[in-house]
Amino acid sequence: MPHAGRGLAVGLFGGSFNPPHAGHALVAEIALRRLALDQLWWIVTPGNPLKSARELAPLAERIALSEKIARNPKIKVTAFEATHHVRYTADTLALVKARNPGVDFVWIMGADSLRDFHHWQRWREIVLTFPIAVIDRPGATLSFLSSVVAKTFDYARVDEGDAPRLARMRAPAWTFIHGPRSSLSSTAIRNGANG
Repeated sequence: MPHAGRGLAVGLFGGSFNPPHAGHALVAEIALRRLALDQLWWIVTPGNPLKSARELAPLAERIALSEKIARNPKIKVTAFEATHHVRYTADTLALVKARNPGVDFVWIMGADSLRDFHHWQRWREIVLTFPIAVIDRPGATLSFLSSVVAKTFDYARVDEGDAPRLARMRAPAWTFIHGPRSSLSSTAIRNGANG
């Protein structure tokens, strides 16, 4: 797990990154800038419980590719979930919170993930652990509004203009961040590579 000193604002950006691509780097850069983060932890997961592991590239390969793409020195590529045998995001966030007292974290996710977020293990617990920044993705702008999570936690939505303060807020708090979008997707890249 990367080190973060007390009082820092740190973004948590997790995914299988299978493979990582410029769209992921764009989300990370938008998050760093718009959320006024001191660091962003690019968390390469051992695997997504909601996705097939058959097409999953080895973890070491995904880490190496992520390090090539994530060039900003504020971005720390890590795979601590594998070391701690953590499988679900709720457990990851609990571990991060327990090990980093005094650090202000914000969970970062693409808007495309919000559609199925209510299928994640203990999704309500995730929303109540750290503030969440949802970054716009092509084709997902409207679907986020109708998502179960957006409706359930509508009262906790923070104006996008207050995004720089999000990491310092108490959960539940979330915002939707508009900005440049990339149409790249790991699935399309894998399918192109296999086809």
